[in-house]
This record gives sequence, structure tokens and C-alpha cells, in this order.
Amino acid sequence: MVTIVVRYFASARAAVGIDEEKVTLPDGARVADAVTRLRELHPETLPKLLEAVSYLLDGVAVRDLTRPLTEGAELDVLPPFAGG
Repeated sequence: MVTIVVRYFASARAAVGIDEEKVTLPDGARVADAVTRLRELHPETLPKLLEAVSYLLDGVAVRDLTRPLTEGAELDVLPPFAGG
């Protein structure tokens, strides 16, 4: 098993009501597996939002959801931000 820290920002934080949580996944899990688990953990608030978010894995933007997760990794959930 691998345990990661998922950190939520902006509307993702508001949707789940927490800043971060630890999520345990099977060995060999990838970012896509973490996203699936987040949908299961927060079925009323996250599934639709997760379609529009970006992710950082240990501070690096994730474009390939097949990237493997390691013990203690930090996965940031970043909703689209408006700027100006």
C-alpha cells in the first residue's frame, strides 16, 4: 500500500470542506487511481469538479495521469482560477 497526501485548493477545498487528507492506495497506483478514489470518497461534491481541475504531483504539473505514485507523495487538486 502507498499513502499520499491530497491537498485541495479554492473551490475544491470548499467542495470537500478540508484542506488536505491522506489517501491510501494499492502498490503501483497511479494518479488516475487517486482521482478515482477521490470520486469515491466525495461522491456528492467532487466528481464534476474533478473533470475541470489540474494536478500537481510533488509540485510538478501532471499531464499524464498514468504517472506512478510513491509513498508520501503530495497530490494538489487545483481548480481553474480566474485572473485578471
